[in-house]
Amino acid sequence: MTDIPAPRPADGPAPGGPDTIVLVHGFWVTPRSWENWKTHYEAKGFRVLTPAYPGFEVEVEALNADPSVIAELTLPTIMAHLEGVVGALGKPPILIGHSAGGTLVQLLLDRGYGAVGVVLNSAPTEGVRVLPLSQLRSTFTAFKNPANRHRAVPLTYEQWHYAFTNTFDEPESRALYERYAIPASGRILWDSVLANFMPGPQDAAVDYENQDRPPLLFISGSEDHIMPPSVQRSNVKHYTSGVLTEHEEYPGYAHLLPAQEGWEALADHALEWALGHAVQRQAAGQQ
Repeated sequence: MTDIPAPRPADGPAPGGPDTIVLVHGFWVTPRSWENWKTHYEAKGFRVLTPAYPGFEVEVEALNADPSVIAELTLPTIMAHLEGVVGALGKPPILIGHSAGGTLVQLLLDRGYGAVGVVLNSAPTEGVRVLPLSQLRSTFTAFKNPANRHRAVPLTYEQWHYAFTNTFDEPESRALYERYAIPASGRILWDSVLANFMPGPQDAAVDYENQDRPPLLFISGSEDHIMPPSVQRSNVKHYTSGVLTEHEEYPGYAHLLPAQEGWEALADHALEWALGHAVQRQAAGQQ
């Protein structure tokens, strides 16, 4: 574990480098969870996109009132949408993902999208079978009933606090729950677990030997319950191509890194690392 390095000032996009940052949200939240980072990066001169999953373009309150679109969501549907967003950009962007958004960023990079990737408290890609007890407790609400595979699964405030904001004080934790929390797709959660027991690659599979994948940084919070650092460490070890893949762990941080006190330093460090390791690539699918 280490302290967050003090970043050098970043005035904006460098000539010829990425000028767009795509922030990918995870489960149980929406693009609203990136609101601080979006404003922060836009103030530095970057175009910042926070694409919602299909059907998530409405507000948190609307999704909580009618979560039917969440129950019907699939990972291929999300990926097709994200590939369309990133593939339409004129220049490969910096991709930053949180939680399940970290899995989505890994999938995008593996498929040729993006110039560089940073993932925060990332959920794993297929083949990572580390299951810490705190993770089982955090996600038990989705797996305690097989019928949840066809439902949108919410978190109570107590479950949210344990999984997302266990180091936050109670008033802040509750306020973030009310502002950010929505149900998650039971279908995707169940499929992600079952994938490790099914033959052949499933929806969240990447080629760990892909020599063309851009550089990738995993950032972990030491106190994360739902995606503990051991999950990221295992994910990193699966990559055997030799392409730069690093892991950094910071003490005191819980799962909801984009909203935790000190997020500005974390955001600056992630950007500095990304700008320093971005590769010049054609946008995927363009000649």
